[in-house]
Amino acid sequence: MTPICHRLLIEAPATASRVAQVACRVVGALALIACAAQAGDWPTRPITAVVPYAAGGNTDTMARIASERLTALLGQPVVVENVAGASGAIGATRVAQAAPDGNTLLFASASQIIIAPLVQKTHYDPQKDFVPVSIVGAGPYILGVKASLPANTFQEFIAYARNNPGKLNYASAGPGIIHLTTALLAARAGIQMTHVPYKSGAPALNGLLTGEVDVYFGNASELLQQAASGRVRLLAVSSAARLKQLPDMPTIGESYPGFLVTSWNGFFAPTGTPPPIVRLLARETRNAAKDPAIADRLLKLGIEPSGADPEEFAEVIRVERDFYRAAAAAAGIKME
Repeated sequence: MTPICHRLLIEAPATASRVAQVACRVVGALALIACAAQAGDWPTRPITAVVPYAAGGNTDTMARIASERLTALLGQPVVVENVAGASGAIGATRVAQAAPDGNTLLFASASQIIIAPLVQKTHYDPQKDFVPVSIVGAGPYILGVKASLPANTFQEFIAYARNNPGKLNYASAGPGIIHLTTALLAARAGIQMTHVPYKSGAPALNGLLTGEVDVYFGNASELLQQAASGRVRLLAVSSAARLKQLPDMPTIGESYPGFLVTSWNGFFAPTGTPPPIVRLLARETRNAAKDPAIADRLLKLGIEPSGADPEEFAEVIRVERDFYRAAAAAAGIKME
């Protein structure tokens, strides 16, 4: 009930009160109609989901799984477009500048929404230019090393790195979660490694597979697929509990209590997108994430399906912004 209607019901006589009640119901009904009108018949044309990375990585894989189901739920194609560069900032900038009509979305992670604006100059402000829609899923990171590295366990890796300060290098998808997570681990473990940034997760993983880099703290969805390849060794996971897929692989928290990092991926819309469209997108994203077939595909990749609504998503971002600021400070990474 609106404040005006509430005041009328308190101050007006009984007869006037009944009139006010009726008026409020009419106003409420008209408001609902207006909201429906804002959404209209949307969507009436294909929707572009911008992935700010090259094809083949964790974010791209999740976007394609979700978009496939959303196409069926929304009745219009949801087309993934890869716009890589600048740690995802180029793709994010494109969506920030797009028309707020629900037809251009950003499928992003904390790297674009939280970390990149903290460690580099961007042409967008995530707190002003985007509205969160829904999280599709979240998963941990796995510490992988090239097969030729003389370390078969996490403890052996830490010991080797300590005995060879500065000789190891590690890949990342540029300034973002992977960079920050690896730097935080190095700070906690007292080791020194050289950062080698790539444009996205796919080439970073390839750098590990080809031996160009020694270490890659990659998404579980990327590295689990390499578990039996013989080209990498998976040593530890950043989640609170061990993975069901690799129960013998320890968590980093077992050695460094409190070390817990997970990565979410979800949809964002340009600020100004009509709330009814945002709500519709959020509802159907939740339906997609909870669809048994989709959930099973995500779980096999080490990703926990979510479907968080816009308010829940906004709270996740608020909490993680504080966490990553503190993590960057602990790792000695300069903030913009």
